[in-house]
Amino acid sequence: MGERRSIWGRIGLETRAQRSWALYDWANSAFMTTVVAAVFPIYFKEVVAEGLEPAVAQGRFALATTVSLIFVAVLAPLLGRLGDLRAVRKPLLFAFTLLGALATGALFFAEGGDVVYALTAFGIANLAAGAAVVFYDSFLPHIAREDEVDRVSTAGFALGYLGGGLLLALHLFLIAQPERFGLAEGTLPVRIALLSVGVWWLVFLIPLLRHVPEPPPLVPTSAEEGAIGGFAALKNTLAEIRRFPEAFKMLVAFFIYNDGILTIIRMAAIYGATIGLASSDMIAALLLVQFIGLPAAFVFGWIAGRVGSKRAVLGALCVYVVVTALAYFMTSATEFYALAILVGCVQGGAQALSRSMFSSMIPRHKSAEFFGFFAVGEKFAGVLGPALFAGVALATSGGASPAGGELASEVSRSPMLAIVVFFLVGGYLLTRVDLKAGRRAAREAELTR
Repeated sequence: MGERRSIWGRIGLETRAQRSWALYDWANSAFMTTVVAAVFPIYFKEVVAEGLEPAVAQGRFALATTVSLIFVAVLAPLLGRLGDLRAVRKPLLFAFTLLGALATGALFFAEGGDVVYALTAFGIANLAAGAAVVFYDSFLPHIAREDEVDRVSTAGFALGYLGGGLLLALHLFLIAQPERFGLAEGTLPVRIALLSVGVWWLVFLIPLLRHVPEPPPLVPTSAEEGAIGGFAALKNTLAEIRRFPEAFKMLVAFFIYNDGILTIIRMAAIYGATIGLASSDMIAALLLVQFIGLPAAFVFGWIAGRVGSKRAVLGALCVYVVVTALAYFMTSATEFYALAILVGCVQGGAQALSRSMFSSMIPRHKSAEFFGFFAVGEKFAGVLGPALFAGVALATSGGASPAGGELASEVSRSPMLAIVVFFLVGGYLLTRVDLKAGRRAAREAELTR
């Protein structure tokens, strides 16, 4: 037992509550990898939306993603405030996880032609996953001391990569060799994979429900009472963060370029399917991203220590510009694998360093408040990209042939090229951030507190 505790300690999870909390990242990452990024987008395009023009199927999938994320973004501050005021984080986490798991399980019944049914179930699951994370994140300051919070958060991130990757690997094996599981070829292996995500999600929620205590309720002021207080609190925090202009500029830049990152995560598989790549190749490539991402994030941190975090992130955004440009011309599975390796090398590092840059430019006594806004704002990141993807795909689909052809192929590729805008604009705004001035302002605020 002593050795086991030392291993947990090395990855930053000293207590049972911390380990139980981190296991939820292991649980819900399976939804992100299998349902959002890999298996379901391909299944939707090849089976559920069979008969639709490729660009139309791609656009409808992107539109469903956008609508669900908008609902999450609007509801997040209200739900978070309710959890604070009534001390019902665990019941609400359970409720949204259950809703997400049931909606994911409902995808088992989606077959050819069930476009509205499948996108409705997917949208509900997407909304539930986003809402559940609001409560999951809110437990972090209650299970970790200030000097532990980075290690605990990173360990949860690591378990998410590992859990999502392992289940996706099992799904890839199930889909590629169904006879080993006593199944015939067809849609059943894919539908079983989708159903298993809901089960996985619920099972690994149990440790959190059992071993993470419910934080005490917040005692609000009269102005903060009730659901409207959620929006009032958000407005007040926004006004407060604007007192730190460099941190605010960093926040805006991050929301824009992270929108591009999240769009690639969400739309890569259906884009690949639309331009004719084999589903097994795409799932394997996305699995490669999972297992490259974690060690690459640590390597990226080492690079940042040599050249600075802002330059490292700008370098990552340059890689993303190259990725999106090359994706426009991509025609083979080998090219998809190469792009997956590039994405895996920069994805985790870009997001981790963005968070650390932001944290260095805000006063420590305001960190929970400002990161609360950061979390809410991050829900909006990921809305504009799929919306742009949907708009470009649907706007350019009118002349495309359902059978494919050169015109259809060009139409299907257009949305991916449009994503370059997020990296260019976000990167430009990041160059305008003065990290030294931002850090100096934060330290001065701490001294005059």
